[in-house]
Amino acid sequence: GFRAPADADGMALMRAAGAIPLAVTNVPELCMWWESYNNLHGRTNNPYDGRRICGGSSGGEGSLIASAGSVIGIGTDIGGSIRIPAFFNGIFGHKPTTGLVSNKGQYPPARDDSLDACLVAGPMCRYAEDLPAMLAVMAGDNRSLVKLDAKVDWSQVTFYYMVDDGGRSLCTPVHPEMKEAVRKVVSHFASAHGSAKVELHLEELRYSVQIFNARLAAATVPSFAAELALLKGEVSVWWELVRWLFRRSPHTLPALALCLLERLSPKKSHPSVQRQLARGGRLRDQLDQLLGSGQALFVYPSHPEPAPFHHQTLFKPFNYAYTAIFNFIGLPVTQCPMGLGSAGTPLGVQLVAGRMQDYLSLAAARELERAFGGWTSPCPVATSS
Repeated sequence: GFRAPADADGMALMRAAGAIPLAVTNVPELCMWWESYNNLHGRTNNPYDGRRICGGSSGGEGSLIASAGSVIGIGTDIGGSIRIPAFFNGIFGHKPTTGLVSNKGQYPPARDDSLDACLVAGPMCRYAEDLPAMLAVMAGDNRSLVKLDAKVDWSQVTFYYMVDDGGRSLCTPVHPEMKEAVRKVVSHFASAHGSAKVELHLEELRYSVQIFNARLAAATVPSFAAELALLKGEVSVWWELVRWLFRRSPHTLPALALCLLERLSPKKSHPSVQRQLARGGRLRDQLDQLLGSGQALFVYPSHPEPAPFHHQTLFKPFNYAYTAIFNFIGLPVTQCPMGLGSAGTPLGVQLVAGRMQDYLSLAAARELERAFGGWTSPCPVATSS
């Protein structure tokens, strides 16, 4: 029910630079789920397998770009909403350093400074070379804060990596092909460029779900139920669930489930919330220390598994934590496609750089595209002779 009165800052800068907007693409209700489905426009499919999800919240954008329906696109990311659809659709997506790209004009807004620090807008595209060009435009006056044209000597860069979060978390186990994709990345840089590779065990990553949920709980914002009511009171969640059973609710099941999850979660005054925020702070300090030199990257799975089938997200709701933890921390992250897995769906990795060192993960994405092929067309492409 909301029509933007003006372009958001990032979009306005792109338009001024000559970009031609084609469409506003599909998102989940509230932009707070990782399958792009709503009762107004329906469900967006994965171009590699129509039975599978395209991700979210920028899922329509990821699907359109992967299908070659658009050259580039802009996504927003508060918990993985650029990187998850970029991964499921086999394209590149970059979550910039917190504060590099203006959030002004985004809808729905974060409504709280702590959540605004998690929210970013960033580029999505099929070809890695487009990422720095787009980011240079979207950053506006902040572009001087990042050295997007810097040359990188890979022999001087250390690649830290983990193939999963350490296990025993609320997320599903990482698929073997996803683990292998991480190993391929670090092995490539080690063999081709002499880069050092170091496997890490960061204990706090096991608590990514709890840390990010604590950030949500600590924010002073309207409830999900109020957002569903367009801030005109609150929807009656239990009544809407009854209506949903009879296909009479205007709301989707994931949106109603988020309302219930919010009600059942600890509130910001609860000691567990402060405990998890402190744990997240320790993880932030560890990664800042590891990556702050500008001579290191952290390689991590983009998601526990390739794109699941429609509706399966309801049975594994916390898998988004593999991306969301880096929104809490605020570091720049590039999702890089790594070919197709045995099911014919894309594989991928996250490349995490130090604060305001976006150039390093973007340069690594270009190198991996050269080595492993980058975007793979979801269907044969016929050209006229």
